[in-house]
Amino acid sequence: MKSNILSIVPVAVAVLLCNGIMGQTVVPQLGKNSIAEVVAAMTLEEKAAIVIGGGRDAKPSVLTDGTMIGSSDFRIPGGAGVTNAIPRLGIPAMVLVDGPAGVRMNVKRKNDDHLYFATAFPSGTTLASTWNTELVQRVGEAFGNEVKEFGADIILAPGVNIHRNPLGGRNFEYYSEDPVITGNIAAAIITGLQSNGIGTSIKHFVANNQETSRSDINAVMDERTLREIYLRGFEIAVKKAKPWTVMSSYNLLDGVHTSERKDLLTTILRDEWKFEGYVMTDWGGKAVNLPDQMNAGNDMIMPGSAAQISRIVLAVKKDSISEQVLNRNVERILRIVVQSPSFLQYKYNNAPDMKAHARISREAAAEGAVLLENKKGVLPLADKYKSIALLGNTSYAIIAGGMGSGDVNRAYTVSLAKGLTNAGYVLNKELEERYRPYVSDYKNRPLELAMSDSLLAAAALGNDIALLTIGRNSGETKDRSLDSNYYLRPSELELIKRTATAFHKRGKKLVVVLNLCGVTDTRSWTQYADAVLLAWQPGQEGGDAIADVLSGKVNPSGKLATTFPQRYADVSSSGNFPGTPAGYPTEVKHEEGIYVGYRYHDAFKVDPAYAFGYGLSYTSFRISPLKLNSSIIKDKIIVSAVVTNTGKVAGKEVLQLYVTAPAGGVRKPVQELRAFAKTKLLQPGEAQEINLELDMRALASFNTGRHAWIADKGKYIFKAGTSSRNIVQSATATLEQEVIVEQVHSLLFRQSVAVIVPPGKR
Repeated sequence: MKSNILSIVPVAVAVLLCNGIMGQTVVPQLGKNSIAEVVAAMTLEEKAAIVIGGGRDAKPSVLTDGTMIGSSDFRIPGGAGVTNAIPRLGIPAMVLVDGPAGVRMNVKRKNDDHLYFATAFPSGTTLASTWNTELVQRVGEAFGNEVKEFGADIILAPGVNIHRNPLGGRNFEYYSEDPVITGNIAAAIITGLQSNGIGTSIKHFVANNQETSRSDINAVMDERTLREIYLRGFEIAVKKAKPWTVMSSYNLLDGVHTSERKDLLTTILRDEWKFEGYVMTDWGGKAVNLPDQMNAGNDMIMPGSAAQISRIVLAVKKDSISEQVLNRNVERILRIVVQSPSFLQYKYNNAPDMKAHARISREAAAEGAVLLENKKGVLPLADKYKSIALLGNTSYAIIAGGMGSGDVNRAYTVSLAKGLTNAGYVLNKELEERYRPYVSDYKNRPLELAMSDSLLAAAALGNDIALLTIGRNSGETKDRSLDSNYYLRPSELELIKRTATAFHKRGKKLVVVLNLCGVTDTRSWTQYADAVLLAWQPGQEGGDAIADVLSGKVNPSGKLATTFPQRYADVSSSGNFPGTPAGYPTEVKHEEGIYVGYRYHDAFKVDPAYAFGYGLSYTSFRISPLKLNSSIIKDKIIVSAVVTNTGKVAGKEVLQLYVTAPAGGVRKPVQELRAFAKTKLLQPGEAQEINLELDMRALASFNTGRHAWIADKGKYIFKAGTSSRNIVQSATATLEQEVIVEQVHSLLFRQSVAVIVPPGKR
């Protein structure tokens, strides 16, 4: 299906097209002629149309009403947007859809009785908790197949921002507090998605780590913090997986909107990282200086309006944008267009293999679940507990994924109640009868359903075990509330305590399942629970996946990719989040610098509730002493270890490699994650050798004054463990001379913002 731009471009273009049809003039065609030739044949208005999105019309068109809400009915109702088509030059429209956890589209379509659903995959945080790049790539392959078969060209995903603070409203979309996990998980899903011949848009570039005042908040940080923490994950993903597009963020960075920063979009992204795709804005960003955006290397404005096209044309005529810059941006976009399914005229079928995709979603959800507590081996339930008293609103109305652009219209969601029933467990009928009508209108009934002491006592008498779920959700445009979203509500705490009392009185156990959008307080209640399973937001197959882990069908192997603090005050950014959005200037100062998450906890000896990388198993593992390929570091170092399953059931383990670098030109964290790998499923007694290769960049820190990534000379300690607080093996190697690993451009950026405040002095 193609739009007709004939009625919306200048008369001269229409005449040119008519002459071409009559054979008097032959115009270049995209794919048959070079991109340069096609661009040379374009009018100024057509070039402007290419760099401005298609807006909200039912078809790609430069005639829009100016509304800047991402919504399109072209090909995929509910899609995020389109690019403009120029049929006379063989340029089709591309369709862009939202959805980091699945294709986001409307269920109903005009004159069509069929209902269209997509698979709701586990949230980004859940995928990162697998620490399994091979599995995440397979999720991407399934996800990308749906993008293609529903007729889209580019998926606006993945989100690669950092978990700076637990209250971040979109943390569920993002992966981790650590850039190495973030970058490698992002690279895996991009590789899987793009293996289908569709594109990705890695977002939100950069420092979009809060939703409060997200369009006009000024993120203030020093260049080292920017490069080591907030850019590093993007850098790994861009270099490894080559996403088709990058989406600039809403916020300002050091006083300038990211979409207007040439040092960010050209100097770093293209000159240093060699990115070859195109950059688009986030939808309806507040940055209004189109010439600055175009000159900076923000190639496309989304979702676009007719007024913006006119402004581009006028800017070229008045020399605030050179036609050379406009040509460059158009060429970048067309290089992506020629790869797209729309250009290749792919015959999408609207019928991907949903059953196969549900299976991979279930597998990923189970592997992303993290076992936090398992006192005296309560779990797995197996056959020793057959009758269950199932409590908690989200046991019956599971939260599959977050709200906003991260939501997915799915055909069904497997509740935990359904999952446990499917697994053969018998649920307390009276509790079911009370919860089901209550949670049927769950969005309007957020408070936990109250239970009488007599009902809990009867449940304890008549059931083998209690299972209670605590749920949390969040979404776009709003950060989480500290009192009502991070901390448990009084009704929830009361239910946990009273359930534990009733069941412990009869010598029975309480298992708590956490169905969370992000890190939540655990300190106030975990003493009452005999086991705690963190399921995050597990997608549409969540109930079955959780039951797989609880029952023992799947041995939990998830690990935390973000730290659970004991107190919110122990978060390094707790004193400056979300900044001063209600004051002037509207800014958030990253005073903690590079000390985000475990880097802060480890450096200042602030004990977490659950450490970065932590996660229990139903079996046990041994990691052998480390072997290095050399005691002297040259261009790379290879660290080897053997992981052995020393327990009684099959399971997987994650080998986490941290590095302590020598003191040098800059202050450094105590240790930093530099590589990781997950074993295959190891049978009892089975072993697997893992080899992790680190290049010099993995050993380097950024020296702002010298504008370089530098590996300082001295002794490097390589540490293997199963969390940042459980290091079990180490080995050392020496770098005999300082190495300037990469000399980068000097940016107009402040030298220092960080003001690290030790615990106890906040």
